[in-house]
Amino acid sequence: MIRQFAARMLLCSALAATALTATMPTAQAASEIKVVVNKQPITTFQINQRLAFMKLRRAPGGAEAATNELIDEALKVQEARRRGIQIPDPMVDEAFGRFAKDNKLTEAQLGQVLGQAGFSTKGFKDYIRVQMAWGQAVQANMRQSERLTESEVVQRMLQQGGQKPSTTEYTLQQVIFVVPPAQRGSAMGRRMQEANAMRQRFNSCASTYDLAKGLKDVTVRDLGRVAQPELPPRWKNDIVAGSRGKTTKAIETERGVEFVAICDTRSISDDQAAAMVFQARDMEAMGKQEPDQALLKKLKDRATIVRR
Repeated sequence: MIRQFAARMLLCSALAATALTATMPTAQAASEIKVVVNKQPITTFQINQRLAFMKLRRAPGGAEAATNELIDEALKVQEARRRGIQIPDPMVDEAFGRFAKDNKLTEAQLGQVLGQAGFSTKGFKDYIRVQMAWGQAVQANMRQSERLTESEVVQRMLQQGGQKPSTTEYTLQQVIFVVPPAQRGSAMGRRMQEANAMRQRFNSCASTYDLAKGLKDVTVRDLGRVAQPELPPRWKNDIVAGSRGKTTKAIETERGVEFVAICDTRSISDDQAAAMVFQARDMEAMGKQEPDQALLKKLKDRATIVRR
């Protein structure tokens, strides 16, 4: 999400943040409530801020279009909250730093730009948090939407001539080289080197804990067995392309530097596996139909939206 923002005008993103989280007592006091979305008010102040954002983007539409954008955002925030999705501060800080870097700015310089435009670092981070939470809400909805029943699995198999689909099950370990948020700038490169050095020595999950013993602030987690359709998107391609006794590449994450070790693989074709395969195919089809818009439409249909 932040990489996509980097291709846009910096002030556009800053204004979007303010439109969502601005806290200017005088302006707020003078504004009126124009829309209530499931008891959450949207004021004329927020609408005016969004109008300014739209002008910077050269987006068509007036006050009505701005209001509609704010209604969508209110629904996204509410859905993320309903699902108990919370984005930790380190993830937001990392995204903020990456945005600054993509725009060839330090974080302090980005904060100055936001401040000079009349916005704030906190406002922009709050906007980032909402976008991340909405992304997780969409993924969670895709994973849980209408789990196939046993009869539905049987029906799908009959449609395929009675053939039961199979999938690969992976036994995995996760290795985390912890980097505190305050040290990300100075320590990330060194920790990446340490992680890659450990990957080169790795040959089986039986030795992972021994390899980690001599290293500082390294956590090893046994993830157990995970079927291919349920692999985390962040690691899925590397795991599928890998093999037993290998690891994914090391990447920077909100926790530091991480990689996943493939302990074992096996083919499974029981009823549960068949259900997961069919569900994965449905999710893929939904992905082609923009599942975020599908979920947003569902939320709108169920919402109580009162315009004044």
